[in-house]
Amino acid sequence: MSEINSKNADIVAVAKAARVSISTVSRSFNHPELVKPATRKKIDTAVRKLGYIRNRAAQTMHGIRSGTIGLVVPTIDHAIFAEVIQAFSDAVEGHGFTILVASHGYNLEREYSVLRKFLEHRVDGVALIGLDHSDETYNLVKRQGIPAITVWNYDAQSVLPCVGADNRQAGAIAAQHVVDLGHRKVALVFPPTKDNDRARDRLTGAQSVLETAGVQTPDGASIETLYSISDAKRVVTEMLNNAPALTAILCGNDVLAVGALYAARQCGLRVPHDISIIGIGDFKGSKEMEPALTTVRLPARRIGHLAGEQLAQSIVQQSKDTTRTSCEIELVDRQTCSTPRQTTL
Repeated sequence: MSEINSKNADIVAVAKAARVSISTVSRSFNHPELVKPATRKKIDTAVRKLGYIRNRAAQTMHGIRSGTIGLVVPTIDHAIFAEVIQAFSDAVEGHGFTILVASHGYNLEREYSVLRKFLEHRVDGVALIGLDHSDETYNLVKRQGIPAITVWNYDAQSVLPCVGADNRQAGAIAAQHVVDLGHRKVALVFPPTKDNDRARDRLTGAQSVLETAGVQTPDGASIETLYSISDAKRVVTEMLNNAPALTAILCGNDVLAVGALYAARQCGLRVPHDISIIGIGDFKGSKEMEPALTTVRLPARRIGHLAGEQLAQSIVQQSKDTTRTSCEIELVDRQTCSTPRQTTL
């Protein structure tokens, strides 16, 4: 009983309680993949019983892994990043890692500061969202020699290993769908593209398809707005009041598409009878909307899982991973797009 109540339970006490060697306990913490699940369970039971806590600071001074991975995201306000974070966390947890999460609010200077703090805490690896990062951030990762990966956007020429989708293709797929339906007056509603390669690539892909098809984007109908339903509703309402001949709105993500849907209703327009709306992402809830949102599905959970697995493996195996993985995307045709009414052309 005295051992259980001790505030100074050490690794020797854990080994004794679990009836394994000290080296096995250490291995279970630092390389859990090398220890049998049954043995790990016995060690975990002993750790919980004794209230044992490792001294991470002492371990990192001796070159032992901290067991943490830093994940820097633009925002945690929206479901799409929550899905990525959860899948990433589940994947690395299977290799004995815990994630530290921070957001930078689409500010690359702030991202650099967050990354520095993570490295000061001796994280074993870092994951960044997208491909747009400051030169200082890329230089810091390179000079520190830390395993790193970029998540969400795929580029065959990316500086760091990446797992993601071809966002230019996503924009092109969305645009091709409205073109194939017969729309010729299409609005574009996107997040700010500065320092956001995902939004920029989707916009570029959409514009390329529309231009090739000879589709007109009327004056004032190509707008940027914050990643917010309320802001999207406001700017789209203004746009619809000034450009009533529009037949379709192509949005850079589902959040903006929801705002556009609310704006259309506020303006007395029926979706899709009077105006069609398409998003990109297929976020949680897009299928359950009324009407259900037509969108381009980006496999957020698969991207997060594969990124977590790849980064964890590169840390455990101490390899310089250069893998670049592209995840498939697809059109999800639901209820917010249809052929345009002839009277609006």
